[in-house]
Amino acid sequence: MNWWRCLENLKMALEAGGRLDEAEFVSMRMPNQLQGLFFCSIPDTKKDRILKSGQVFRLQGLKFKATGGIFFPALLKMSKTDNNDAPWHRLERDSTPGKAAVLAIGKAFPGQLIPQEYLVQGYIRDTKCQDVTIKEKLERLCKTTTVKTRYTVMCKEVLDEYPELATEGSPTIKQRLEIANPAVVEMALQASLACIKEWGRPATDITHVIYVSSSEIRLPGGDLYLASELGLRNDVNRVMLYFLGCYGGATGLRVAKDIAENNPGSRILLTTSETTILGFRPPNKARPYDLVGAALFGDGAAAVIIGTNPVTGKESPFMELSYAVQQFLPGTQHVVDGCLTEEGINFKLGRDLPQKIEDNIEAFCRRLMSKASLTEFNDLFWAVHPGGPAILNRLENTLKLKEGKLECSRRALKDYGNVSSNTIFYVMEYMREELKREGREEWGLALAFGPGITFEGILLRSL
Repeated sequence: MNWWRCLENLKMALEAGGRLDEAEFVSMRMPNQLQGLFFCSIPDTKKDRILKSGQVFRLQGLKFKATGGIFFPALLKMSKTDNNDAPWHRLERDSTPGKAAVLAIGKAFPGQLIPQEYLVQGYIRDTKCQDVTIKEKLERLCKTTTVKTRYTVMCKEVLDEYPELATEGSPTIKQRLEIANPAVVEMALQASLACIKEWGRPATDITHVIYVSSSEIRLPGGDLYLASELGLRNDVNRVMLYFLGCYGGATGLRVAKDIAENNPGSRILLTTSETTILGFRPPNKARPYDLVGAALFGDGAAAVIIGTNPVTGKESPFMELSYAVQQFLPGTQHVVDGCLTEEGINFKLGRDLPQKIEDNIEAFCRRLMSKASLTEFNDLFWAVHPGGPAILNRLENTLKLKEGKLECSRRALKDYGNVSSNTIFYVMEYMREELKREGREEWGLALAFGPGITFEGILLRSL
């Protein structure tokens, strides 16, 4: 945070008095970063400077009280910094009564971690591909995706048990679902447990479950299995959102927002979980899109708790869902599509997808921004689903965003790949840390795109 901005914020926090000239805040750290001094002083026209000192603290809230005409700092919710955290300081923002907010977040992944530099060799070996041109094309794609690591359910043990998955034309949908259905629920379970642990309240306080996936097919669905495994009440309200693709996580947020704001006291567990096992197959020149999937997509799960009017001292909201909207682009339903076959899911990604997004994104963003009378794109923080580097680059150029505005999206893509509906939450988790450390923008946008072409957008407020 810019120190002058910090001074301005401190001044605004004071109940202005005639004797107050200015507020000054200085933070210093010792070389070992474990302890040091902070100084908060307020000059008075009739008295010497008052100086308060102590150890370095992370200040999540800073208020002042008047005592005998002198303003003293009242420091709330203090915690010592650790070795990795710089002692940034910002004023905590109050939640808007009745507005849905994200109260906790969690994520989970399967056990197989694949560095991108080893993917081509492993994929070509496992699928017994002999075509040199396909291998070279996949190598080029892997470099352009900017992905460095990904997690996958697919591994040697799976292929040893189901070798037919790597056989061209083999009817394997039954086998794929035998793998995917339990794997997706297990990842959702682990992400939900991590989220509930961060939330800090009993799982039985959850009133609604929203379950998002494009990777499993069965009745009853994963929502019931998840609720059972978590030990939720048997009257928990469940919603299934199937086969939405990359915008599914943002849709889940919009639905959770509506439920929370129309059911006072409710607490919604929103879980997303995806695996690429349904689309894994040998490369084929007739299906060039398969190579894009092999180079870009990964597996994982995410979970968030959504609710209104956070309980003071028990819940820690970090992003408010101010306004949400969905729209589709007429005549573009074939640009991104997929169909289930006996061999699994066949996906198609049109080359004109980035251009379609570029042509329509500015008006869509301005529609969201208008709800808070916002006009400048660079005054916002950005949590954009990283469908691929081309989409991020075009969005950045079209909106003339400053360098680093999409850093959290690029970081999520690098660390996890495109994990479909989950990825927006990985971006939001990174963004939470950025906003906490730097105390930056109050308002931001969450954006996701997928089949339809469908746009999902949420106006966010950092708390």
